[in-house]
Amino acid sequence: MIASPAAAQTATQTGSAAPQATDRQQVIDDKEFDSSIPPIDADPNAPIGTVKDWEAKQKQLEQHKSKVAPPTSTPASASSQAVAPPGNDPDIDKPLTPLTSFNVEPFDDSRYTEADDTKPSTVRYTYKVEGLDAIADDSTVAPVTAGDIHSQFKRESTLEDGNGKATNGAMINARMIEDEKLLADVLSTQGFLDATVHGSLSLPEAGSNGPIAVTLTAVPGPRYRLGTIRFDAPPVTPTDLITNAFLPRTGEPIVADRIVGAEANIGVVLPQNGYPFAKTGNRDILLHADTRLGDYVLPVQPGVRSSFGDIVSGGKRPAFKPRHIAVLARFKKGELYDSRKVDDLRQALVATGLFSTISVLPQPTGVRANDGTDYATLLVEQTAGPARTLAAQLGYGTGEGIKLEGSWTHRNLFPPEGALIATATAGTQEQGAGVTFRRSNAGKRDRSVELSLTADHSNFDAFEAFTGRLAGSVARVSTPIWQKRWTYSYGFELLGSNEQDYDFAAGKRRRRTYYVFALPGQLTYDASNSLLDPTKGFRVSARVSPEASLGSGKQGYGRFVLEGSGYYPLSSFTLAGRARVGSIVGADRSLIAPSRRFYAGGGGSVRGFGYQELGPKDPEARPIGGRSLVEAAAEVRYRFGNYGIVGFLDGGQVYTSSVPRFTNWRFGAGIGGRFYTNFGPMRLDVATPLARKKGESRIAVYVSIGQAF
Repeated sequence: MIASPAAAQTATQTGSAAPQATDRQQVIDDKEFDSSIPPIDADPNAPIGTVKDWEAKQKQLEQHKSKVAPPTSTPASASSQAVAPPGNDPDIDKPLTPLTSFNVEPFDDSRYTEADDTKPSTVRYTYKVEGLDAIADDSTVAPVTAGDIHSQFKRESTLEDGNGKATNGAMINARMIEDEKLLADVLSTQGFLDATVHGSLSLPEAGSNGPIAVTLTAVPGPRYRLGTIRFDAPPVTPTDLITNAFLPRTGEPIVADRIVGAEANIGVVLPQNGYPFAKTGNRDILLHADTRLGDYVLPVQPGVRSSFGDIVSGGKRPAFKPRHIAVLARFKKGELYDSRKVDDLRQALVATGLFSTISVLPQPTGVRANDGTDYATLLVEQTAGPARTLAAQLGYGTGEGIKLEGSWTHRNLFPPEGALIATATAGTQEQGAGVTFRRSNAGKRDRSVELSLTADHSNFDAFEAFTGRLAGSVARVSTPIWQKRWTYSYGFELLGSNEQDYDFAAGKRRRRTYYVFALPGQLTYDASNSLLDPTKGFRVSARVSPEASLGSGKQGYGRFVLEGSGYYPLSSFTLAGRARVGSIVGADRSLIAPSRRFYAGGGGSVRGFGYQELGPKDPEARPIGGRSLVEAAAEVRYRFGNYGIVGFLDGGQVYTSSVPRFTNWRFGAGIGGRFYTNFGPMRLDVATPLARKKGESRIAVYVSIGQAF
C-alpha cells in the first residue's frame, strides 16, 4: 500500500510513543473475550458468576493494560478507579410490580394535531438555460436550432415538471443536477458530443421572500458529422441492399434518432427481401477530435437468403389446418421470403376472430431451393379462442320506429370458417327471424359464400308485408385489414310475400301475394381511405337485379341503381357528397310488389323526411313507391377528438315513370353529432324538411352506427 505524505508524517511524529509488541506479550483474543459474556440463550435466572470469578477477570484485564498501554498515556488516577464488583442486592430477587397497579392515563395528542395537519412548506424557484444561442449549424440535412434543443429539453426536464416549487433547497439542487445531465444528453443526441453543462444556484437576498434562481449554462461546442460509413457484413443480394437501407450519408450531422432509425430500417428491409433471420450488432463510432468526424461501423449478420417453404401448424388447440392457412396466404411456396406478406397472413388470421393467441414465425430448414435460396418453414402457433358471439343493435328512425336487432353466431361450427348465424328483429314496425350459413375465405382469401332463410313482417305507411325469403350469394368483400379497390357480389333471391297497398283500379287497399325470383349482382370501385369513416377519395357502385314476378300478374323486369360518393379533406373539416339514381324497366308499377319498388326518405336516404315518405301518394296520403329515383346529399364534417359535428343538406324524389325526371325535388336540412369508436362512428342526426307540406313531420331523428354515406 502506498501511503499519502500526510500519513507518513503522522507516523513519524508519533512513532516514539507507540508500544513495542513482542512475541511474549500477553493479549486477550476474541475467543477469550467472548467466553466472559453469557450466551444469548442462557437461562436469565442463572447467577451471573461469583465475586471471585469477576475479580479474576478484572485482574486479567489490568495485567493486559499494564503491558500494552504506554505508561505515560495512563492517568495516575486510572489504576485507582476500579469498577466495583456487583454486590448481593436483595431487590434483584423481588418480583416486578404488576402493570395494573399503575394509574395509566391516555396520552393527549391534541396539541400535536395542528402540526400534523399543516401542509409541508415549499420553496419557490425559477430556472433558465443559457449558452444555447451559441449553436451554429448550416446543415441541410437534420438541421437543429437553439429552440429545438430547448423544446426537447423541456419535455423531459425535472425543473420544468416541478412548476417552480420544491419541498426544500436540496430537492432543487437534485433537480438541477438531473437536468445538467439531461441537457448534456440532448446536445449529444444532436451531434454536439463535446458539450458541457454547468448548473448554479443563486439564493435570494437576506430577508427576501424571492425564489431561488437556477441557471444551466451550456457550452455546446462544435457539431460532429459522419465520416466513413462501413458495414461489417457478408455480400447480400442485391449488393447495395444494406447501404441503400441506411439513409444517413457521409457529411451529415451525427444525430442519434437518424442513426437508430436507419439501423432499425436495415432490420426491416432485409426480411422484406429474402433475409428472415437478419440481425444487427452494436454500432461503433470512432470520433476524431481534430476533424470533428465520426467513422461509423455496424456489424450485420443477414443470415441465409430464403424462400417461402411449407406452412406448419402448432399449438395446443389449433383452429385451422395448414391447408386452410395457405388459402389466407398471399404467397406460394418457392417465392422469395417477404416479411410484409407474413405480417399480412398474421393479420388475416387475427381477423377471423377464432384465435386467442396466434404467431407466425420463420424457421430455417437447410433445404436448398431451385433458385439457390433455402426454404424457410412458417410455423403458425395457434390457440383457438371462443367461437360463439352474441351481438345486439338498437336504432330509431322517424317512420321506421324503434328497432332492436340481435344475433347469435358460431363462427366455426362447420370448419374451416363455416359459421351459423341466428338473427332476430323486434321493433315497433318490423319483426322477423332468420338463420344464415356463411363460409368465409371459401377457397380464396376474402371470398364468402352465404345461404340464408328469413321470415319478416313489415308494417310501414307504404305497405304491410309478410315475407319469406331464401337467398344465396358469393361475394368478394373489403375487410378492415385490406380495403379493396374492386369488390363484387352475385347470387339469387326467391321470396314469397303477402303485401297490402292501395289498388287504384278498385279504389281501396287490398292484399295480394307475390312470388319473386331475382338474380342480384353488384360491382363496386372504392378509392376512399376508410370503410366506415372516409375523409378523402371516392366510391362508385352499380347494382343490377333481373327479376321475375309471379302470382298477381306475371312480369319480368330489371332493377338498376347507380351510386357514387366523394370525400375531400379541408383543414379540420371534411366535405362529403353522395348521388344515387335508380330505375325499374320492363313492368308496370301496379304489377311490381310494393316491397320491390323505389322509395325515398329516411336516415339512409333523404333526411328530414320519414322512412319512405317521399314520392307519389294514394288518396290516403300514403306513399305508393315508384319506378325511378334520384337522391343527393352534401355534408360538412368537423371532428374534435372522439367527437364530431355534421351539417347536412339532402334532396331527392321518386317518380312513377321508369326514367327519372329530375323535377319537383324535396330538400331536408339538419345537424348531427358523432361519437367515434374503434369500430366506427355512432351518429345522431336531427333534420327538418324544407318547405314542409301538410302531414309531413316537423322534425326527423335518426340514430345508427356509421356515417350516413
